[in-house]
Amino acid sequence: MATATAAPETVKPATPLTLTDKAVEKVREIMATQDPLPSGLRIGVVGGGCSGFQYSMSFENQAGMMDKVLSFDNLKVYVDATSMMYLSGCVVDYVETLEAAGFKFENPSVKSTCGCGSSFSV
Repeated sequence: MATATAAPETVKPATPLTLTDKAVEKVREIMATQDPLPSGLRIGVVGGGCSGFQYSMSFENQAGMMDKVLSFDNLKVYVDATSMMYLSGCVVDYVETLEAAGFKFENPSVKSTCGCGSSFSV
């Protein structure tokens, strides 16, 4: 008697980091106040915080040798290879509420966050 086996599940690879239109607009607004004008935005993951990792954002004048360069409406975003492993599939948005405003990271790789929400673990 033949037994039925389930077909292997197709796993769709995670998309690289994504910035929403609102996040791109806010980054451009902040960049316009910088002197000299930076060439792009660096997004990364660094060790620290009570859960192990934190997101970092800064302006850069050029990409590093090992950086992946992403483009969102002609905004260059630089991500180092190590950070890209943690940011794959992540969506960065800019949110404004009555309590606060800032960039929000929606990362499918995150398993837990700290109480204040500024660090995470995978």
